[in-house]
Amino acid sequence: MLNIPERLEAACRSAPARRAWLEMLPLAIGELQDRWSLSLGSPFDGSDGSCAWVAPAVRRDGTRAVLKLGMPHMEAAHELHALCFWDGDAMVQVLESDIDLNAMLLERCEPGTSLRELPEREQDVVVAGLLVRLWRRPAAPHPFRPLAAMTDYWAQETRAAADRWPADEGLMREGLRLLTELPRSSSDDVLLTTDLHAGNVLRAQREPWLAIDPKPFVGDRAYDATQHLFNCKRRMLTAPDATIRRFADLLVVDHERVRLWMFARAAAEPRDIWTTDSLALAKALA
Repeated sequence: MLNIPERLEAACRSAPARRAWLEMLPLAIGELQDRWSLSLGSPFDGSDGSCAWVAPAVRRDGTRAVLKLGMPHMEAAHELHALCFWDGDAMVQVLESDIDLNAMLLERCEPGTSLRELPEREQDVVVAGLLVRLWRRPAAPHPFRPLAAMTDYWAQETRAAADRWPADEGLMREGLRLLTELPRSSSDDVLLTTDLHAGNVLRAQREPWLAIDPKPFVGDRAYDATQHLFNCKRRMLTAPDATIRRFADLLVVDHERVRLWMFARAAAEPRDIWTTDSLALAKALA
């Protein structure tokens, strides 16, 4: 019987398309195992992973790799296209792929420990260095969606949950306004990872650090600063302006646009509950 991580199984309960994908998963893995001559280990079940079935693999020639099959997911729909676009530059390489199964055989990062092992200020430098290398303009035609497609999707979810908004509706409405306005006011759009934080950066042999798990959209470079900053919770709550300025300077992007993006996400990004910390951060950035 195929081992399904609990977090992945829970994520698949939320939508019929995901439940159908989960039912077909054992057959798909078996097909890929035969086609790509793979020996598979037990799937990874880390705290960050709930959108894909991911397991260590060994090819017939002894190459150590990772097999990944992604569930239907709006934000990660073009992950494979993005990995092929970056072609191993600052990002893990694709060894084999099947677009119909949303499956990819990836190089294995070894030792594979997370950037979270370093202090946050050192993380800033590594994440910034990777992002600057990844930011490129894809030539048309390309499959990648504009960042506005994701932020509009989020705004619709948040508006649909208006009965659960916290008391400060003004904060929410300003955040929603910015989620609509910011992606349309960028003048230098590039392909973004949108989800690059220390948990998605691994120690490797080909390079000291490689990024994984992009959720690609074309848009404002300043947006790509936000995911790492949200993972620096204590610094953002105690010294938000200084933390944003330092990281924006490393990225050579406008710190004011980063601040606005951070505010918009803290105030109005959809979530099951708007926590005290997220609202405190939004108020600090307002």
